[in-house]
Amino acid sequence: MDKLDQTDRKILQLLQQDCRITIKELSEKLYLSNTPVYERVKKLERNGIIKNYVAVLDPEKIDKSMVVFISVSITKHTRDVVEQLRNDALALPEVMEFYITSGSFDAMMKIMVKDMHAFQFFLQEKLSTLEYITRFNSTFVISSSDKIGYDL
Repeated sequence: MDKLDQTDRKILQLLQQDCRITIKELSEKLYLSNTPVYERVKKLERNGIIKNYVAVLDPEKIDKSMVVFISVSITKHTRDVVEQLRNDALALPEVMEFYITSGSFDAMMKIMVKDMHAFQFFLQEKLSTLEYITRFNSTFVISSSDKIGYDL
């Protein structure tokens, strides 16, 4: 893909604010006709810059208001073990995000659960059963400031 120009950047910014915005509304905000805006959006999708369109949910309203970041260490750093960890972690419904990291721990996951009881269940019945995890550390989120999207 060629470098993103200002129009592409503005399209991406507007879509990050509201992915349900119509081509017509995008066109009006960009002072362009519908066809070139439509073609630009499709090109951004084809080139993988726009990966997906999602709805951002309110954790309080879906009983998932407890957010915990869990850093984990693993037994071996082979490709197979790392891939197994990634696959097993992402298969757990509580895991929202997963990262391979450097430093004191090998990976980090963001989980969301209802409360401390649900967190304890997650640790004892799910995370602890993964035999290649040697240790983990939990960091509890006290408050957050959501920022949706990337600055372009």
